[in-house]
Amino acid sequence: MNAESRTSPAPATRPAAAPERWAKLAPLFLVSMAAVGYEIALARYFAVAQWSEYGYWVISIVMVGFALSGVVLALARDRAARHGKVLLSVLPVLLVAAAALGFHWTVTNPFNPLQLQNPATWQGQVGNIALYYACLLPVFFLAGAYIGLSFILNADRIGRTYGFDLLGAGCGAMLALGLMLVLHPFQLVPALLVPLAAAAFFAPWRRGAMVAAALLALLGGEALLRLGPQPDFNDFKAIYAPLHVPDAQVVAERRTPRGHYLLLDDFMERVDTDISNNAGLLGLPGPPTSFGLYRDGNRIAALPRPEGAETGYAPSALDALPYLLRPEARVLLAGASGGFRARGALTLGAADVTVLEPEPVLRGALTEGFGPSPALPPDPRLTISGESPLAVARRAARSGRRFDVIDLSADFLDAAEANASALSAEAIAAYWNALAPDGVLSLPVSIRDFPVYALRLLATVRAGLLAVGVADPAAQVAVYRSAWSVRVLVSRSGWDAARLEALRRFADERSFDIVYHPGFDADAARDHLYNDLPAVSFESGQVTSEGPADAIADEAVAVLQARDTPSAEAFNLRPVTLDRPAFYAVLRLDQLGTLLKRLEILPQQEIGALVNLAVLAQALVIALLVLLVPLLGRVKAPRAVMARAIVYFPCLGLGFLFLEIVLIERASFWLNDRTSGFALVLTGMLVFSGLGSMLAGRFGADPRRGMYLATGVVLAWGAALLLGLEPLILGTLDLPWAARAALVLLLVAPGSVALGLPFPLGLARAGGMGGLLPWAWALNGAFSVVSTPLANLLAREAGFDVIILTGILLYALAAATFPIARNTALAANAERRPVTP
Repeated sequence: MNAESRTSPAPATRPAAAPERWAKLAPLFLVSMAAVGYEIALARYFAVAQWSEYGYWVISIVMVGFALSGVVLALARDRAARHGKVLLSVLPVLLVAAAALGFHWTVTNPFNPLQLQNPATWQGQVGNIALYYACLLPVFFLAGAYIGLSFILNADRIGRTYGFDLLGAGCGAMLALGLMLVLHPFQLVPALLVPLAAAAFFAPWRRGAMVAAALLALLGGEALLRLGPQPDFNDFKAIYAPLHVPDAQVVAERRTPRGHYLLLDDFMERVDTDISNNAGLLGLPGPPTSFGLYRDGNRIAALPRPEGAETGYAPSALDALPYLLRPEARVLLAGASGGFRARGALTLGAADVTVLEPEPVLRGALTEGFGPSPALPPDPRLTISGESPLAVARRAARSGRRFDVIDLSADFLDAAEANASALSAEAIAAYWNALAPDGVLSLPVSIRDFPVYALRLLATVRAGLLAVGVADPAAQVAVYRSAWSVRVLVSRSGWDAARLEALRRFADERSFDIVYHPGFDADAARDHLYNDLPAVSFESGQVTSEGPADAIADEAVAVLQARDTPSAEAFNLRPVTLDRPAFYAVLRLDQLGTLLKRLEILPQQEIGALVNLAVLAQALVIALLVLLVPLLGRVKAPRAVMARAIVYFPCLGLGFLFLEIVLIERASFWLNDRTSGFALVLTGMLVFSGLGSMLAGRFGADPRRGMYLATGVVLAWGAALLLGLEPLILGTLDLPWAARAALVLLLVAPGSVALGLPFPLGLARAGGMGGLLPWAWALNGAFSVVSTPLANLLAREAGFDVIILTGILLYALAAATFPIARNTALAANAERRPVTP
């Protein structure tokens, strides 16, 4: 029996009709939907206007707002409950105003990430980060207050209430992704003000006045966002400079959940490839002008102009050697580079080219064109596919129809997040098995930022070759470079005298430097360097070489033989694997002082780890403050209940997001697309968890049984993920996309239903104790803040399997600390006072 029925006349104790119960929770659905949609819209704003790594702040701000709202409700639970109808009526109006003002102030914030990495200017940028929190925290504080208050006022039907919250969140994710198909990323927030305002139509107090106030706030917010300062690319984004040169113009645009694509026509756009400085001496032209294709302000490809993709420069390019070693080759090419690499392979004499372009917009540009950029002309020698290199290589190895050259384009890894697995040890093992007896594998790595990335690729190649039984990986490898890029070649038949002579001649004619081959003398090679690459101490920032040097050649042999190197002391050179697929993760976080000292030279791809560390530090402080709330004396519950809650609710907050983050990453690899992996897992887990939470009422007589049942399902599901997920993914990579998407949902459903039960079961136990329910909500939110950066860092350092194992152990610990029986707790809580919402 809830608090309302204990303090009202007898007729009020009769359960409300079903339509009335649903109507009471409909605004909660709308608020949850708008809050998650707003969160995704903010993440898109940061990805487009800033860098996507700074989107981690959005997650932090959301959960901090939810946690603080729980703290306030815990301290003022009785007062909030007494004024519940008024608060539920007013909060949607305040949310509309806060959401509009928050985004307006976010847009006008002068934050600059480049200045954050500058020792002379970083202090001011820390203040701008604080401004982001000041702008956006009120939105998520108010949303958290609305959700937390809904739990307090519906303490007798927590399962249904939490179900509406999760279902609304799932629909909000779907709504935001759907809006990305038709709206510019900067226009998502104005659209998401509408469901917030719609919540006022269900106001339980002075509905007419609240509807009028909400519509007024909506009109004012829309006017502010559409007529006030407009969001734009920051001046450090790759698109900023070319977009602002004379006569530059956007000639085509495409809006998708994967990103906002712009095709730019300006005099700066050329094919971005690494060619010899001797191209003129070889009688070869330079790369032609092109259009530039940008996604979220980052350049991902050159697209041909209407006159076509001229590739006469191809023989002078760094990546041409494998085609000279294997004339008339059957080629597997990962990444068409807007079509130029595909045509270039034919120019170099390839007989048959299978082009893999998993990025859907880039693939569409090849087959259908993009704006004024034409499609590739039909050619019987070219086949275009959207599959991943790993899937095609595994199928080729099974079928016996192998490739003479397997070639990854230099821009393939950065064209889409899902392409990260293409440079894993497992992928390299698959490429080896898919090569013909005299076949050659060609792998790229950029050394513009850190030469150490080349050493990490060599370590990964070694691991991949060892996995397929190659006794001496170093005997199969040759490495050469320009000033900016490295090519690692793996020859299935090894490197005989003829191939080594071809390598030397190719490099000398084009002024490229050989880094390693079997029998290579690095000391002798220093006397004939074309492109000096001195060793630099990362700790001191000082050059440590004297005279001509090749820092990669100095360590290549040691890396291929798994011996210690100076770089291994400063950087992480562990092989990239499917369990730890982040290639751009060489910074050692145990050397944080050195990283902060060298902050100004860190590559943009490495900044995410430091942002996660900063968010984690802040999250731990917030979590500690929430844990201390009972010391203020406003949470009335027995000590035994408090002690269990301190473990139980944080375990749920950490465990749920740990499992969700891993499943998003795995689904992205499985579907070969980050956006659809994110959408399916996030929406699926929220919806199925919402359905699971609605089952909580079935265990009202024995909630402990429900908790143990849910935990048993989670443990079995988690064990299945640990033992069978990777084999299942690898075994089904060549199924149609729809079949793989269905498998993702089938995989997510049973575990998510079980994950939806523990939280409402625990909240139901806390519902009658003063302040405990909102404090539990705050604990869950606070440790959800901790979970995201912690999971990202664990994935980087330990791998996804460790996160899965940690997630299921957290649920086991939660089961062991499930709160004591509610009746016992209520009897012990003599200070509890009934409240009427």
